[in-house]
Amino acid sequence: MHAISSEKTVEERTRQILSEIFTGCSLEKLSVRLWDGTAWPDERPRSAVLALKHCEALGRMFLPGTEVGLAEAYLHNDFDIEGDIEAAFEVADFLLTHLGDWKRKLKLAGLLIWHPGRNGGSTMQRAARHLLPRIRGKPHSIAQGRRAVTFHYDVSNDFYRLWLDRSMVYSCAFFQSPDDDLDTAQECKLDYLCRKLRLRAGQRLLDIGCGWGGLVIHAAKHFGARTEGITLSEPQAEWGRARIAKAGLASEVKIELRDYREIVTTGCDLYDAIVSVGMAEHVGREQLPAYFAAVHRALKPGGVFLNQAIGENVVARPENRNGSFIEQYVFPDGDIPPLSLMLRAADSAHFEIRDVENLREHYALTLRHWLHRLEAHHDEALRFVDEATYRVWRLYLAGSAYGFRRGQLAVYQTLLARLDPSGQSNLPLTRGDWYRRNLVT
Repeated sequence: MHAISSEKTVEERTRQILSEIFTGCSLEKLSVRLWDGTAWPDERPRSAVLALKHCEALGRMFLPGTEVGLAEAYLHNDFDIEGDIEAAFEVADFLLTHLGDWKRKLKLAGLLIWHPGRNGGSTMQRAARHLLPRIRGKPHSIAQGRRAVTFHYDVSNDFYRLWLDRSMVYSCAFFQSPDDDLDTAQECKLDYLCRKLRLRAGQRLLDIGCGWGGLVIHAAKHFGARTEGITLSEPQAEWGRARIAKAGLASEVKIELRDYREIVTTGCDLYDAIVSVGMAEHVGREQLPAYFAAVHRALKPGGVFLNQAIGENVVARPENRNGSFIEQYVFPDGDIPPLSLMLRAADSAHFEIRDVENLREHYALTLRHWLHRLEAHHDEALRFVDEATYRVWRLYLAGSAYGFRRGQLAVYQTLLARLDPSGQSNLPLTRGDWYRRNLVT
C-alpha cells in the first residue's frame, strides 16, 4: 500500500512540474508520456511524444539549465522523442528561452531538487560535463582543424552512406520541386555549382573541402574539367579515390589530404575556378580574410570562386551562454558568421562580389531527407555507431532542419570574381546559362 501511494505521489509531482515547465507553451504538436504509460496534458494524439523513461528524467533534463544538459539527457536515454522530432524543436526553443530567466530557473530547480527519488550527484555530474572541452588546441589552427574534421567526419563512411545520397554529398541539395528525391536534388546541385562556375572542358577546378569527392567526379565526368579536391579526412579521401578509380577518372581527378592554408601554386598552374561547399564554417571569422586571400592567390585573373556556407539569418535563436550542443557534439571549432562578415572578408581579399543566393529552403528539405533516411535505418546504423552517436545525429539533423525552416539559419552561395589586369570579370551579362541544364557526356 505504501509503495502504491509513493508511486502516485511521484506521478502527481511530475505532472505539477510539467505544468511549471510548460506554462505559456503551446502543446499542439507535443505531448508527454510518463514512465508508467500515462499521458500529459491529455490523451489526445499529437505528432511528437516526449517519453520520460524514469522518475528522475525531468531533473536530468532541466536542472543543468543548459542546451547541452538537455541534449545529454536525450543522448543517455533519460527521455526519448517519438514521432516527428522536428516538431519537438518548437517546444525546445520555448524551453531554452525561458530557462534563461533566472527567477523561473531557480523556482524550477527547487521543484526538481525536491522531486522524489532524484539522484542529485549523478545529475549534477552530468550537468558539469558541458564545461569540459571535447577538443583542445588553438582554435582554427591547422592542427585543430584536422582534429575537428576527424571528430565529425571519421565516424564511419558506412554510417554516412545509410542516409546520404548515392554520391555521398554532405551539403545542401538543390530542389526543382519539393517532391524531388534526394539523389535527383543532389545531382542537380552538383550541376548547378558547375554551371555557376561556367566550367568548360580542360579547365582546372579546385574543390576545397571536397568530402567524398562527389563534385570533383561530377565536374570531370559531365563538364570535362581537370579537378582536384582537398580534405582533412583520411577516410573521405580513401573513399573518394576508390570512386575515382572505379569511374575510370584517375587521370582527370585527384584528392589530397591538405588544408586550405597549404595550397601551393605558381603563376603557371593557377586554377581557372575554385569552389568550397560547407567548408568555410570551419575557418573561423577571424581567419576569413586569410582564407579568401589564399583562394585569391590560387585563382587565375578572370577566374571565379564559388563559396557556399551556412550563416546566421535574420530570425534570432534562443540566447546560449553556456555552449551549444552542436559545438560540443557535432562541429567542434565551427563558426557560422553572418553574411556581412563573409562578404567583407572576401572584399578585403580583392574579390569582386558577383552574386549571392540564399538556399535555406533547399537545406531544410535536404535535412528532412537525411533525417528520415537515418531514422529508417536506425537498426542498421547501430552496426557502425552506438545508440548515443545515432541520437547525436538525429538531434543535429532535426534541429538544423528546424533552424533553416524558421529562418534562424541560412546557406549562401556567393560567386566571387578575380578581375583580370584590365578590370574585366569575363562573365556573361546575364545568369540565363545557369538554368539551362546541358551535361557533357
